[in-house]
Amino acid sequence: MDELLGRKIPHSAVAEQAVIGSILIDPSCVPAVLEQLKAEEFYAKLNRDIYETVYSMFAYGQTIDPVTVLDQMKVRGVYQDNCPDYVAEVMRVTPTAANVLEYAAIVRDRALLRRLGETADEINNMVYEGSGEADAMLEAAERKVYALRQGRAIGGLVPVSSVVQRVFDNLSEAAAAGSRIPGMSTGLPDLDRMILGLNKSEFVLIAARPGMGKTSIALNIALYAAMNLNKSVAIFSLEMSREQLVSRLLSRAALVPSQNLLTGQLTEQQWRDIADAAQTLSATDIRIDDNPTLTVSDMNAQCRRLQKLDLVVIDYLQLMQSAGSGHGWSNESRTQAVSDISRMMKIMAKELNVPVLCLSQLSRANEQRQDKRPMLSDLRESGSIEQDADIVMGLYREGYYNQESENPNLTELNVLKNRHGETGRDYLAWLGEYTSFRDSDQRHGE
Repeated sequence: MDELLGRKIPHSAVAEQAVIGSILIDPSCVPAVLEQLKAEEFYAKLNRDIYETVYSMFAYGQTIDPVTVLDQMKVRGVYQDNCPDYVAEVMRVTPTAANVLEYAAIVRDRALLRRLGETADEINNMVYEGSGEADAMLEAAERKVYALRQGRAIGGLVPVSSVVQRVFDNLSEAAAAGSRIPGMSTGLPDLDRMILGLNKSEFVLIAARPGMGKTSIALNIALYAAMNLNKSVAIFSLEMSREQLVSRLLSRAALVPSQNLLTGQLTEQQWRDIADAAQTLSATDIRIDDNPTLTVSDMNAQCRRLQKLDLVVIDYLQLMQSAGSGHGWSNESRTQAVSDISRMMKIMAKELNVPVLCLSQLSRANEQRQDKRPMLSDLRESGSIEQDADIVMGLYREGYYNQESENPNLTELNVLKNRHGETGRDYLAWLGEYTSFRDSDQRHGE
């Protein structure tokens, strides 16, 4: 089509040949090139076939040279009669392998231009076909451009070989990191062992009745990620203002009772502690939006514009609006709206490739039972929330219902659903004056 319109498709045959020639002349440069360049970024099919073959051979520790590469191309079924002559020619015309990363940068740049043109055509066609409302088209356009920025394609069938390679890469990263959990730590070791941390593209739900500490545990996790792990965190608060949230964060970071912080009744030492905590907190990369009318699309659009993002926290699900609607739902349509929202959150987690930690209100069903520990069926207006979430946790504190309980501050964090591991209980200690939690000495049970 582009040729018919007289448009030149962006590519550099010389740079592609120079990359192939360099890795055949000097295989020691292969690891550096593989970090920068993907096979699909080559325009010429033969160059792509050779590069994919080298990629596969490197992954399995095979010797890479012109003879072994040609032989492996036969095994993979991509060998052509002109391959030996072509390999000899690209090695002859490549001046040196020393500049291979510069050649790779040119190939990558031309590939991005091609994808940008294709995306522009897709958006153009979508607009002129009139397939949907303007807001929906804008959302789709932003999603496509974001995928480009992240170096990913939206949809389409992917060969299992490339997925296997990504799994190997993830395993290598995990082994190099030396961590016992693949995901981001919550700062609560016992919980980390159960859920293996917060992993990329996971939709994690924490559900509880009001007053149990949903917001507190979410802020605990966000603060630990930002302060201890140097992560970038986006917090969307539909219930509390930015100032209220930051007051809680300061109370937790400075270990100054939140009541003192609200009233301003602080000792000189507490003022110093707050000042130190404020300086530390200001140096973190935590972003807060307290707009109570946000939709998932709004959140997704804001997150896409961030250069770096590691965790999204949303407080809380039932306060959210579905796109393009207000709050005038009947019970049935509200349940459907919440189901749509939870599904969109899972899609957002996959698209942004970060864990999305969302808080949810429990219905009063557990109040009617003698055992008031939360169950999956207690999720308010649940719809498909429990299906969409990868992990569902419920907070329960006996002291909330019975002030005379033996340990009123002992809190159970019940892992009700865990797509990747075990379910069970973790025990936390509720620090009411700091509106915070820490791991309890009591071990988690089954």
